[in-house]
Amino acid sequence: MGSQMKNICSDLGAEYQALHDLVSGLNENKWYFKTPFFQWTIFDEVAHIAFFDHEALLAVEDPVRFKARSRKIMEIVVSSDPWPEQFNRMLEPETPDTLLSYWYRTRTRLLEHFGAMKPGDRLPWYGPDMSVRSFATARLMETWAHSQDIFDTLKKKRRDTNRLRHVAHIGVNTFQWSFKLRNLTVPSIGPRVELSSPDGGQWEWGQPDATNRVWGSARDFCLVVTQRRNVADTRLKWQGKHAGQWLAIAQAFAGIPQDGPIPAERVF
Repeated sequence: MGSQMKNICSDLGAEYQALHDLVSGLNENKWYFKTPFFQWTIFDEVAHIAFFDHEALLAVEDPVRFKARSRKIMEIVVSSDPWPEQFNRMLEPETPDTLLSYWYRTRTRLLEHFGAMKPGDRLPWYGPDMSVRSFATARLMETWAHSQDIFDTLKKKRRDTNRLRHVAHIGVNTFQWSFKLRNLTVPSIGPRVELSSPDGGQWEWGQPDATNRVWGSARDFCLVVTQRRNVADTRLKWQGKHAGQWLAIAQAFAGIPQDGPIPAERVF
């Protein structure tokens, strides 16, 4: 594995393994428990990660085929049809055991490819091409967010790690995106973001003298930007009109505009 991609690949692999460990011991009945994420089942959540890891693998190994499939997938995304049913029909596995085996093979190959590439290499995706580093970081963010749905469903406490920095970084970088996605005027200057990390340190983004500020725990920030919590149900603090507006609409993931939970909807 190239040294330039070693850290992000190690963190992505650890995030994958954390999700695998969470669900691998579940009895089959629990796989079909509904989560608070649009009533997707736990099976749907893991299948979603496996499906898009497969598409990511396709983007690396066969970009032409990926682009052809991406048109069909985007049609599903913008349609009114439920995503899980549509995507699950495009997957090979139909049971939890076969899904886990399929996902393991897929993500292992994907990590091998990522590790052999340079951070700035470009890959096609839905929308503009992405650097490999950004691509891997986005896969980590998606895995972390959908894992949270399962932790919530199973009422299990999650141990935070410094891998949250990747999720928080995407959250900060999608400040403008969150406004553009909703055809809102984009503030000319981004906010200052100061987050306490799981190991007791502090992560910072933006200008120290910015008039719009957000501060609090990295966990709370990541839950808000991935739309797993309403900001009112966290201890995040903010200052400035644009900072407050952003936290109400923050969306760290691609696709169509989505609304996060309303206050008290996802409190565990």
